Parts: sequence; structure tokens; C-alpha cells
Amino acid sequence: MKPGPSSERAVILAASERDAVNTAHLIKEAGYYANICGDLAEFERQVASGAGLAIIADEAIRTADLVGLTRWLNEQPSWSDFPIVLMSEKGGPERNPEAARLGRALGNVTFIERPFHPTTLVSLVAAAVRGRRRQYQTRQILEDLTESEDLLQTALDAGHLGALELHLPDFELEPSPTCKTFFGRKPRGPFTYQDLLDAVHPDDRARRSETVEQTLRTGADYRIEYRIIWPDGTQHWLDVRARAVRRPDGSIRSLVGVCSDITARKTAEIEREALLAQLAAERTALAELTATLEQRVEQRTADLMKEVAARERAQEQLRHAQKMEAIGQLTGGVAHDFNNLLMAVMGNLDLLRKRMPEDPRLRRLVDGALQGAERGASLTQRLLAFARQQDLRAVPVDLGALVRDMSELLERSLGPRITLRLDIPDGLPAACVDTNQLELAVLNLAINARDAMPDGGVIEIRLAAWQVKNDQAKSDPALQPGSYLKLSVVDSGTGMSPDVLKRAIEPFFSSKPVGKGTGLGLSMVHGLAVQLGGALQLSSAVGKGTTAVLVLPVATTAPAVEGPAPAAQKVKRSAVILLVDDDPLIAMSTMEMLEDLGHRVIGASSGPHALDILRSDQKIDLMMTDHVMPGMTGLELAAASRELRPHLVVLLATGYAELPDGTQVDLPRLAKPYHQDQLRERLDQLLGQGAGQHTVAASADSLASPSTLSPSH
Repeated sequence: MKPGPSSERAVILAASERDAVNTAHLIKEAGYYANICGDLAEFERQVASGAGLAIIADEAIRTADLVGLTRWLNEQPSWSDFPIVLMSEKGGPERNPEAARLGRALGNVTFIERPFHPTTLVSLVAAAVRGRRRQYQTRQILEDLTESEDLLQTALDAGHLGALELHLPDFELEPSPTCKTFFGRKPRGPFTYQDLLDAVHPDDRARRSETVEQTLRTGADYRIEYRIIWPDGTQHWLDVRARAVRRPDGSIRSLVGVCSDITARKTAEIEREALLAQLAAERTALAELTATLEQRVEQRTADLMKEVAARERAQEQLRHAQKMEAIGQLTGGVAHDFNNLLMAVMGNLDLLRKRMPEDPRLRRLVDGALQGAERGASLTQRLLAFARQQDLRAVPVDLGALVRDMSELLERSLGPRITLRLDIPDGLPAACVDTNQLELAVLNLAINARDAMPDGGVIEIRLAAWQVKNDQAKSDPALQPGSYLKLSVVDSGTGMSPDVLKRAIEPFFSSKPVGKGTGLGLSMVHGLAVQLGGALQLSSAVGKGTTAVLVLPVATTAPAVEGPAPAAQKVKRSAVILLVDDDPLIAMSTMEMLEDLGHRVIGASSGPHALDILRSDQKIDLMMTDHVMPGMTGLELAAASRELRPHLVVLLATGYAELPDGTQVDLPRLAKPYHQDQLRERLDQLLGQGAGQHTVAASADSLASPSTLSPSH
């Protein structure tokens, strides 16, 4: 039999090869397995690899170093007691001190005196193998028990349950760490049955004691809810359930059960009962009045029920907002990393297209790869919009003029079977929005409405002023009290079921067929509205159409009059640029693009590394830095660089609006991913301002990547 965790073979270590062969022959004739070892080292390896028993001649180990073997024997698991048959010429430990020493060292030893009858050896081997089989069975039982305990603990953890056992008749409590925390104690600290009794609320002690006595007297299940007082003085509710475990004679040995903290549920029940009691009292009082007061009773009852319904709606909205916030954080992180990857792809493709031979097929392949990368950039912009992490430039905008200017684009996009109607009153205030992103959002909503009307129909876009008061803000936590504009897109299409409506703004959720949408259209619109300080409100009914309302904050200033865009100053000189980025892939791609533009580039992999370069006498015309870097962010690096070189021009390259809240940034920014042409234009603009400036005007605060109007729900 091969070695292994359940091997039954005999491992033989004899003084001579002849004795070992004879012994192995006897064992194999009896139907067992045997392996011969040439020395003690091989013997130890064979035993450690798996065996049923060992047969050792005492003269083979009389002077040997048994430290390794005894260590292995002492380190056996609890189920194992490895059997050893020791062949001795001087008898057992009662007549042979050396045998006694070996017996103490080796543990489970059976002595056989030579010469011996073969039947005696076979009998000892058979007994050892049977014992070893029982040990293997014990191991399997222990493993099954361990697995069962693990499954039980997993179930307890999943149910937020604590376990406890009360041993009788001494009332010795054995609580789990989770159970202790329900009583306000430390998981590893002491907690006795007396501590449990002392924690019970004085008003509940008698009821609890009576329930325990009834369980001990009748053997019925123990189930009770009672209050406890934590060491910090706070009051909590517990639900404790237990069942009696009996001894063979039928007496109760212990109570085994679980407990859970039901404070939140009991508090809600108490509040509900108090509310119902209040309603009952008011109804009773009102019933005693004249018939003219019945209307007041109905009105009061309706008001209370509305308050309850409003509270439930607010709680549901809060849970949904927390869910969407978590999804948004995850989505923003993924989009940021994807932006970095696209930065390297687009930069390298730009350089490759400039340097590859004039082969139409190669150029077509590179152009296709660039189109795919730009579609990926558009996808990340939608993800960042949902995550409320896109780089927005919110300015006062006349929404009526914006929608009217879009009408021709909308009509072309909607097709001849859709009629577009505008309801835009005069005199509306300006809204504070990002023009490009809002146009994309309106187009997304219009395309979604068109797709919901496969047989054609009417889409109406409405504008209206709206004032949010304090009581309305409570029902919609996303909105603060103040003045807003409502931009509504209304269709009479197929509509959405309640389940679809609930998930409509989740990213990548789409009710359209596979390949007909990315599931990011409404997600992007929702993220944009929230980032601007507003909200997206959806209402729909199957067969009756959908209304999507963009709630946007009113601007505090008038819209700016657009003037001619200043022409970018072309810079022909070669500049020395310090490039700071912790991502080697992006740093390599950007460095190649800068050098291809004729600049000399000095690379730094971190903020401290860049500061060391700035402290030197090296001439530097401009520093281009990433924002999110370990140890020191781009903003922190820019602030530190001004202390060393106050007039150094700094360009912040960032993938999304990842700057801390309240940060006033006077640095020019370049949005990732960008093409080499965008990089050249930005550098020409900054280097053309002269070395004595380190900020740019607000009108040049950022260069956003071009948005692609390709909406999908």
C-alpha cells in the first residue's frame, strides 16, 4: 500500500537486512503491507509520509539519535496514537531498562521478545492495524464535527445570532463572543450567569425567572424577549431562544440556544403601538363629539397616516440613496482606472499613427483602435457622470434658449415618426449647469422616449420654475430648500413596470434588447443632476408613458455673454518639462508624446522625487503632474513646488473630479484621456503666457475630452 493519510502499511527498521526481509515476508503472507527501511532517516521519512504501524528492532535504534522521531510522535494530532512494535532480545520493560526507556520515548509501544512465533507477530500487526483504522475513523469524525461547527458558526454569523449554553445544575454559562457583545461586554472578556442576571431590566426579571423555571420544570422550549441594561447605562432588547438537552436518564443537562439584538425592531414596534394608541385615543375622543366633528376625526387620521407613509417613503429613499452612493463610489473607481488605461492606449496609438508607413490597411487598423479607445473614453465619461465624479464647468445658462437651439438636432435624431413639442414660458431664470453635459442628458432622455414609442408619437419638453420648501426637502433628501427649474421630457410610449422603474438609474441596467443599449443613459443623467445639486425624478406606468424630470438649481448670477474665443498662442520653442506620474505605463506614453512634440522631459515617479528635482539647479519651464499618487497628491505637490519655484507653471492631469470638497484650484487641468493634439494645444497655451505666470484664467480652467452624443438607456 502506498503512503498516504490513511495508509495501513507496516514500516520495518531491523538491525540486518535478513531480519527485515524475514519480518516483511511474514507480514505480507498474513495479508498486510510492509516497507523495509535501510536506516533511521529513511524510516522517519516513511513514517511521516503515512503508515499504519512501525516494527523496530531495539538494536537498530539503541545508540541512534531519536530526537526527530520523538518530535514527530509528540506532534501527532489529537486523534492519532501511532502504534510501534519493538522487537527485543531481552524482553519487555519489566526486565529490560533499555526497553523501558524506549517505551517512554516512543509512546504507544508493544514489546515482542525474540525469538518469537510468527503467529505472535502477525497477531500484533493485526491488532495495530485495527487500532490504526479506528484512529482514522476518529479523524474523519473529528473532521466532520469541525465542518459542522464551521457551518453552524457561519449560519449564526449570517443571522447575527449569538450562541449560549447554560450548564445545569450549577448554572454555568458558556456564551459566544457575539452573545457577549449583545450584553455590552467585550467578546473576549468574562461573562457569567450572574452577570446576565444583573443585566436584566428590573421590570423584566420576574417574568424571565418564571419562564426559566417553567422550561426546567416541563422541558418546553425557552423563548422570551426582555430588556437589558448595558454597563454604559443604555437600554437594549434581546430575543433569547433555547432548548433543553437531556442526559441518558432523562434529566436536563443544559439549555442550548441563541440570542439576537432586537432593539431596532422593538423600538419600531413601540413607536407603532404608541402611534396606534394615539390614533385609538383620538378616535374615541372624537366619537364622543357631535356629528360635525366626524370630518375632523377623518382628517386627523388621514394626516397621521400620511405622516407614516411619508416617513416610510423617506426611509426607502434614504436606503436607495445609500445603495446608489455605494455603487457610484465603485463605478467612479473603476472608471478612473479605466481612464488611465485608455490614456496609455490613446497616447501610444497617436504616436504609432504618426510614425507608421503609408499603408492604408495599417492606418485603417490604427484608426479603428483609436475609435474603440475613444468609445471607451465616452463610456468612462458616462460612468463618471453616474458616480458624480466628472469634471463639470457649471455656469449660468438660459435653459429655454438651450432647448430651442437643440430642437433641430433633436428632430433629426428622433426621426420623422416622432413629433417634438416645446412648452417653454418666457421670463424663466437661468440655471447653473454644464452646457455640454446638459445637452447630452437632454438628448439621452429624448432618445429613450423615442425608443419607448416604436410606432411613433409625441415627445413634449417642458420648462417650469419650482420652489422647494423645507417640508418638501424632507420628503426628497437629495434637494435643499431653494429655487429650481424643472426640465421635463414626456412621452406616451410603452412605459415601465414598477420593478423596472425602481432599477432604471442603476448602471448597466437596461430594458432594451441585448446590443440596443449600454444601460448608462439614465445613470449618466441621474449622476449629472445630483452633481449639479439637483435630482432626476422618474414617473411611469405601463402603457401610459414616462415622464423624466431634471430638477436643476437656479443660478445666482445672469448668464455670461459669449465672446469670441481667444486664439491659442503657438509656441515653437522647446521646453523643459518635469513629468510626474506614479503609473509607469502612462508616464512612458506621455513622455513619448512630449518628446515627439520637441520638448525635453524629466521624469519623476512621485511627489517627493519631483521635489528633489525642483531643489536642484535644473532648468524647468513647466511641471505636468497626475493628481492621485501615493504619499503626495498632485495638489500637494503643486503647493510645495511654489515654495521652491514660485513662478513655475503647473499643469494638473486628472481622470475625473477627484479633488477634495471645498478645494479652490487655480491650476490649469487637462482631462484624461487626451490626444497628443490636445496636449500640444494646452502646452502652447500655458507656455505662451510666459514664465512669470503660474495660473490661467477661469475660462481656461479645464480641457475636457470631447463628448460623443451616443445615448443609450
